[in-house]
Amino acid sequence: MIRFENVSVRYREDTEPTLRNVDLTVPEGELVLLVGPSGVGKSTLLGAVSGLVPHFTGGTLTGRVTVDGRDTRTHPPRELADLVGTVGQDPSAHFVTDTVEDELAYGMESLGLAPGVMRRRVEETLDLLGLAELRDRPIATLSGGQRQRVAIGSVLTPHPKVLVLDEPTSALDPSAAEDVLAVLQRLVQDLGTTVLLAEHRLERVVQYADRVLLLPQAVMGPPAEIMSVSPVHPPVVSLGRLAGWSPLPLTVRDARRRAAPLKARLEGRTPTGPSSPHAGAGTGDAFPAPATAPAPARGRPGRTGRGFPFLRRRAEAAITTAPLLHAESLGVRRGRVEALRRVDLRVAPGETVALMGRNGAGKSTLLSTFVGMIEPTAGRVLVAGRAPHRTAPGELIRQVGLVPQEPRDLLYADTVAAECTAADADAGMPPGTCRALVEELLPGVADDTHPRDLSEGQRLALALAVVLTGRPPLLLLDEPTRGLDYAAKARLVALLRGLATDGHAIVLATHDVELAAELAHRVVILAEGEVVADGPTAEVVVSSPAFSPQVAKILAPQPWLTVEQVEAAL
Repeated sequence: MIRFENVSVRYREDTEPTLRNVDLTVPEGELVLLVGPSGVGKSTLLGAVSGLVPHFTGGTLTGRVTVDGRDTRTHPPRELADLVGTVGQDPSAHFVTDTVEDELAYGMESLGLAPGVMRRRVEETLDLLGLAELRDRPIATLSGGQRQRVAIGSVLTPHPKVLVLDEPTSALDPSAAEDVLAVLQRLVQDLGTTVLLAEHRLERVVQYADRVLLLPQAVMGPPAEIMSVSPVHPPVVSLGRLAGWSPLPLTVRDARRRAAPLKARLEGRTPTGPSSPHAGAGTGDAFPAPATAPAPARGRPGRTGRGFPFLRRRAEAAITTAPLLHAESLGVRRGRVEALRRVDLRVAPGETVALMGRNGAGKSTLLSTFVGMIEPTAGRVLVAGRAPHRTAPGELIRQVGLVPQEPRDLLYADTVAAECTAADADAGMPPGTCRALVEELLPGVADDTHPRDLSEGQRLALALAVVLTGRPPLLLLDEPTRGLDYAAKARLVALLRGLATDGHAIVLATHDVELAAELAHRVVILAEGEVVADGPTAEVVVSSPAFSPQVAKILAPQPWLTVEQVEAAL
């Protein structure tokens, strides 16, 4: 179905090709998973299949890519639209219409399908992806995960022979991700659709793959064989390597069947992990302003999270005060939707809290309320003793920084170096502070790289560095690991642990159960805008099948959450 013949892709600004001498064949009716570190060319390879590379992205493609016999060099994307359906890393860039139902129908209208066929396929897709309740909703009002499902649905309705998906589950909660992957399995097995999929959250998808393609080596083979040599692999594979299992397990079920000897070795041992650093600190009511007066902020309008002239001594002083964040009976109504109801939450300095819940549960709304972007309709919220929506932005950004789901909202300079220079100046930090953070999170990125030329994960790392330059006392992160590979995520975890140790409070909204297990002291689960669980990470995630990490499922009922804990105990 798909043939790469000695394909290389080079962009004008790069000294080395993004893809080099790729030679492979993808058979019809198989699901092929692309794996590899961020920036090795996964999105470029997918773009070469859809014709976006080089017709839309530019660059030079040598060699030949054919899809069902059509040469992508001579067939631009519009001439492949009936054959290849594509969803990129950013679903918002995919939309053409305003409402969910119209978006699902648009591709079929462009192909001239009969109205009766269109109506039937729209209904089928609404049911397949759990979108029936959203059919009349404006796309602009949807959560990031809901938009992801609509984007996937819009390419399913024309019934293409090939589906090209870049990070399709990155913004989805665990249950929604399973639903989408089940749909892809059905398309592959029942309809013979060929699926090419790039994904960093391998714990979700590797068990569904027929083959795995490892980049940059461009080696393709059975999943277990490739996972044994891949530098990126899910926790179940890491645990299998640690325990010396062969062949390596790819699913929790396979690992559980072989885990008895390992569980016996761990019997009676206690895992180490995050524990609340200031027990009881979150019980206070209102709290005083910080003892050390902050220097004047130099952030720019529209750049939430910048301008934090913040010194370590201030963080250490804050540890002795009451919580940095206090929400009490908080309610938010957006039009007819009650987005938040009776939310009570306190976060102490030095504490890391993970907000979890299905798509649309209110996580992003809650973070937006904490930075004053949304005014509460009931209850109250205080950040460092101030109501965010009543505080001038120049004062508020000295206390709280937000990294939103869309990192490009924080990036507007022409180069990485210019972004870092602006971040240092805004935060009043020594030159090179932001660049050092970029190198820690994203090693090897050149100063003259334009942010739009970075992958989604690389842009996120840059946005994180921009916000972290100011060292805000309260740091809010919305899906911080979206697009990050395991190595980049490990670097992020180490950095955030260091900030928490220094006294920063961190609240992250995430669907990444592995991140919560590694990093969070507490987990708060939201459902329909309400808090339904709030407690220590080990207690909350182990009792929830949907939010339990792989290691916890494998070694239950023992209380282990991560491979790191198991390795330390052994």
